[in-house]
Amino acid sequence: MKKLYEAFCKAELAVCGVGFILLVVLVFASAIFRFLRISMSWNIDLAMLLLAWASFLGADIAWRSGQLIGIDLVTRYFPKKMQKLVMLIIYVIILCVTVVICIYGVRLVWTERLRTYQSMPIPYSLVSLSLVVATFSMSISTIGKIRDCIRHFNGAAVCTTEGK
Repeated sequence: MKKLYEAFCKAELAVCGVGFILLVVLVFASAIFRFLRISMSWNIDLAMLLLAWASFLGADIAWRSGQLIGIDLVTRYFPKKMQKLVMLIIYVIILCVTVVICIYGVRLVWTERLRTYQSMPIPYSLVSLSLVVATFSMSISTIGKIRDCIRHFNGAAVCTTEGK
């Protein structure tokens, strides 16, 4: 199971990287074509699709690796067990929020399944699907963080948002 999760994480990183590179190329090409007075309206729509996928998958990659901003101005002065308890509560809240977003995202994908882009015959629900995939992946990452925090609850180290 762990190898499957690691393979998924690598695939997610590759999709995010390729999507970001294609996004930059499409926006740059669109600007050049616009300067040459060549209309390519599908460029912007495809760039918007890639932006959604790259940003949401990037958010999960940042969450998993501990690269999101955390503020511990008050909690750093708490005793170690209290810090772990606060972090555990925050993880549970994050898990609940990601599950709710995932559930409502699935509903949104279903609702927008017939709507297509103006310039491409691609369903608009592909944009909403990026939210579902990313929040599902964030939920899995958060469950791992909760498991690690519980496993090391009595140890000396504090539960952190950093990845392994």
